[in-house]
Amino acid sequence: MSAHYATIDWELRDPDFIKGRYSREHTWTFDGGLVVAASPSPSVVPTPWSNPANVDPEEAFVASVSSCHMLTYLYLAAKAGYLIERYRDAAVGTMTKNERGVPWVSLITLHPEITYGANKRPDATAEAELHHHAHEQCFIANSIKTEVKVESPSVPV
Repeated sequence: MSAHYATIDWELRDPDFIKGRYSREHTWTFDGGLVVAASPSPSVVPTPWSNPANVDPEEAFVASVSSCHMLTYLYLAAKAGYLIERYRDAAVGTMTKNERGVPWVSLITLHPEITYGANKRPDATAEAELHHHAHEQCFIANSIKTEVKVESPSVPV
């Protein structure tokens, strides 16, 4: 169907690589030309070997799931005749250890706040159904084993 590209660049700048004292800062370059400064999370690799100002893989993963859900939701809402004026999600990824003791993002909780326009607004049941279908149709959600939960003021949990 399609291919998606990202180029990850890292270069040694510190003399103590073997001792583990080196910067993990790197860049992500996407096919449209956008370059993003990346780093491990300081919760995984302490500073100065990480940079908290940069995007880390875990938060990028959470953002990817949230973005995909939003884009699918917007598509489904438009098809159903709902005008969306604003969609904001303060998504949270929770890391735990799996059965082998390896940390992983086991849960992503979406907290969408949606502002509807015009006179047509879904009731709580219709909105929950839209979120359910958005989750079922999201490309990223279909690609992961992480649990994704939607907590919205009008969507029953």
